[in-house]
Amino acid sequence: MQFLPKNVPPKLFTASAVLVAYILLDDTSANEQNALGNWLMLTAQVLCTNAAYKQFQQGFNSTQNGTVTGGNDNYQESNEDTVKMLRKMVNAINQEIEEIKKKL
Repeated sequence: MQFLPKNVPPKLFTASAVLVAYILLDDTSANEQNALGNWLMLTAQVLCTNAAYKQFQQGFNSTQNGTVTGGNDNYQESNEDTVKMLRKMVNAINQEIEEIKKKL
């Protein structure tokens, strides 16, 4: 399963998380934000722990076999995909701004 696009720059990927978090702030109370934030942190910890252990096993297996395997980090960033993602983010921000204006 390929869930995440490999050609999105890391800073843009991080900025998209910030954008989603800010969008979620408007419609939730402090208690809901706290509960959701804790749930997301637990989910993130499970993913990180699983990935770290997989990396450990892969590293152990590659040294046992006498081979060193490279990661999937070598990819070429596509400017076109980056522009598309940025446009989507700008549109989402503009929609959020319009929603805020309506509430004023």
